[in-house]
Amino acid sequence: MKLTNSVLIIGGGLMGLSLAHQLARKGITVNVLSRSRTEAAGFVAAGMLAPHAEGLTGDLLRLGQLSLNRIPEWVSSIESDSGISCGLRFCGVVVPFETSNERDAFPTAASGLPLTRDGLDREVQGLGLRWKHGLLFPQDGQIDNRRRLMRALEKACVGLGVQFQEGIEVLELVHERQVFAGVKIRSAEGRLETICSQKAVLCGGAWSGQIFKKLPMFPVKGQMLSLQGPKDALNRIIFGPGIYLVPREDGLVVVGATSEREAAFSQGLTPDGQTSLQDGIRELLPAASLWPPMERWWGFRPCTPDALPVLGSSSIRGLWLATGHHRNGVLLAAITSKLLASLIVCEDLPDEEKKLIKAFSFNRFES
Repeated sequence: MKLTNSVLIIGGGLMGLSLAHQLARKGITVNVLSRSRTEAAGFVAAGMLAPHAEGLTGDLLRLGQLSLNRIPEWVSSIESDSGISCGLRFCGVVVPFETSNERDAFPTAASGLPLTRDGLDREVQGLGLRWKHGLLFPQDGQIDNRRRLMRALEKACVGLGVQFQEGIEVLELVHERQVFAGVKIRSAEGRLETICSQKAVLCGGAWSGQIFKKLPMFPVKGQMLSLQGPKDALNRIIFGPGIYLVPREDGLVVVGATSEREAAFSQGLTPDGQTSLQDGIRELLPAASLWPPMERWWGFRPCTPDALPVLGSSSIRGLWLATGHHRNGVLLAAITSKLLASLIVCEDLPDEEKKLIKAFSFNRFES
């Protein structure tokens, strides 16, 4: 049995690292338990920061907007602590439509600039001919999560004294009369152990429901690829139906993503998934279908029945939840880490943030 005064972070992905960084900056001792950080969704996402281009609505839109506003300060702190640039760019996102009626009916149309075909041609050269109208969301952007942000967070956390235990499989939560007491784990060497602690945050992504059985969580598999385009061939993100192209500064274009709800945790690329991506590229930006592919990968989005995140306390006192972000994990990492860190250290929150914590509470799943 191991005893620790640390806050246990269960999961070493983007949420876990972001929260560990926030807590460590507040002087809290943190211990991150991770099975394999390389399988984290933060490494496989495209890095879009696009609550408006995604057409989010209601409380999720407001949560995304709060996070978008916080991201520059959040990224600055990570870059300062790590010495690594995270590739943050508010490059704007173009959402194309076939008709003006579709464009005007888009949930966040009022937050964007309407475009005709001439406007689309000015923003994106070579867009597929079926697209006659569009919206430009100049306030949305991207971050290079796969190559920069995740590495920067790891280095920043290490520099602040965050402890990491890699290869740890959390088998069971330990609690007495619904009060958190620790976790039972299997170490990388196969030993069964118990780590005792009074506080933990579950940031296990798509695997969170396997650890906290009351949490309705399932994986949605996504396949992606990257292309090497000419530098400056694409300056805006293009967000089409079922396909998006995210250009990095060096000409690399991240393309995603399939949405496979029935795939469960099946690993590997599939011909159908890769074909659908190639077909989408041809429809959206025909010239890009000739650019050489650089890499192909897959990952698992954590999804709840209502496709909304789960934030705040659980039914076990001392166990908090920060999971279920589905396709918006990169966007929501800044606000999630801020809210959860404040809850854990008992800082008061503004009324709007309290309202959002309530809206995304675990309580909505309890009958």
